[in-house]
Amino acid sequence: MSTATTVTTATRVTTATRPAPDLTARHSPVTRPVVTGLGVVAPSGIGVEEHWAATLRGDLAITPISRFDASGYAARIAGQVPDFDPNRYLDNRFIVQTDRWTWFGMAASRLALDDAGYDPSSRDAYDTSVVFGAGSGGNDFGQRELSRLHTRGRGAVSVYQSIAWFYAATTGQTSIRHGLKGPSGVVVADGTGGVDSLAAARRTIRRGTASVLAGAAESGLTPYALTCHLSSGRVSTAARAQAAYKPFDVRANGYLPGEGGATLLVEHPAAAAERGAAKIYGEIAGYAATHDAYHHSQAAPSPLWLAVAMRRALADAGVEAGEVDVVFADGAGSRDLDALEAAALRDVFGAGAVPVTAPQGLIGRLCAGGSALSTATALLALRDGVLPAVGNLDEPDPAYGLDLVREPRPCAARVAMVVARGFGGFNSVLVLRRPA
Repeated sequence: MSTATTVTTATRVTTATRPAPDLTARHSPVTRPVVTGLGVVAPSGIGVEEHWAATLRGDLAITPISRFDASGYAARIAGQVPDFDPNRYLDNRFIVQTDRWTWFGMAASRLALDDAGYDPSSRDAYDTSVVFGAGSGGNDFGQRELSRLHTRGRGAVSVYQSIAWFYAATTGQTSIRHGLKGPSGVVVADGTGGVDSLAAARRTIRRGTASVLAGAAESGLTPYALTCHLSSGRVSTAARAQAAYKPFDVRANGYLPGEGGATLLVEHPAAAAERGAAKIYGEIAGYAATHDAYHHSQAAPSPLWLAVAMRRALADAGVEAGEVDVVFADGAGSRDLDALEAAALRDVFGAGAVPVTAPQGLIGRLCAGGSALSTATALLALRDGVLPAVGNLDEPDPAYGLDLVREPRPCAARVAMVVARGFGGFNSVLVLRRPA
């Protein structure tokens, strides 16, 4: 879809109530930032614990598309966020200016800040940055305004159309809402964007910023967005949720789109200690990204570059393959893509050598929001010592040679790997470590 890029956004000036912590002496290119807050808005629930409980129960959150009449489309079911009321999280001025995807991102950010006990208003404006991933932008707002343009003329188009659809809208509006002036941006890389935003957060912290809101959320359930999904030829057209998105299953037949995602508050470990952070979910220990450079839409026939990304992430973390306790796989849900990912995992870890899960089979693929949510879920697995099962998996394909988690599995995991792939050849891998 889109080439990875970073767009800087501007925020308003706020009055500092105290100076930013001096991290100069502690600045290091090998600093491992820590995650101190999580916010989730997803088909599995709103809030960290609601999402986590639903994931461990294996609740299948795939429902008939309700936001528009999808009866004329080949796919009519998807992962939808239930009972989301933007008024609970946003002032009306933000609601009228922004799209549903930004509502999700801003709500998840509010939840992450609350979870971390982090009050941006009590800190210097330059103390905190915002870096989000994005894959599709403001679909709902954009489609509505373009329809008005064609049917009623330019005078009917909202003045906010120029910003609401834009990939950087959630970053910009979040920074404006909280008065954040640290280096901010957006990473556009389809499904890897959520993981890539966390890598950008790590870079930002290593350059001296104390804290970063990072992650991604998406809302691609509109007529135009669904048409784009279907054009890939990889969307399941099964009528029943149980028969649709099934990562690593012998009956895998494509993915289902979904909406939502997660925001994570990432902090310099010294800054988190200085403010007395109540909890640390884990550290961002390693990251790597590659690109297949093969075709703009067709999958590369070899898993080489995905495996390279895994190895480089492990090397960046200083971790051997045998030290990884669980892999949160991309789990594309197509036979060919699942086979390629399985081949990469076997190449790096060995056949059946590491537990592999993909809970997103329960909720659909959330584009950039999916890899952010997988990271949050991996951190919860490290926190509670339990591995969630692969979502909607009935009959694992033995040809993959993977130790697929079939039901919640107790595991005193210390190291987790999160794998993300994006349409067009993006490969990104994150290594997380449980705090000592």
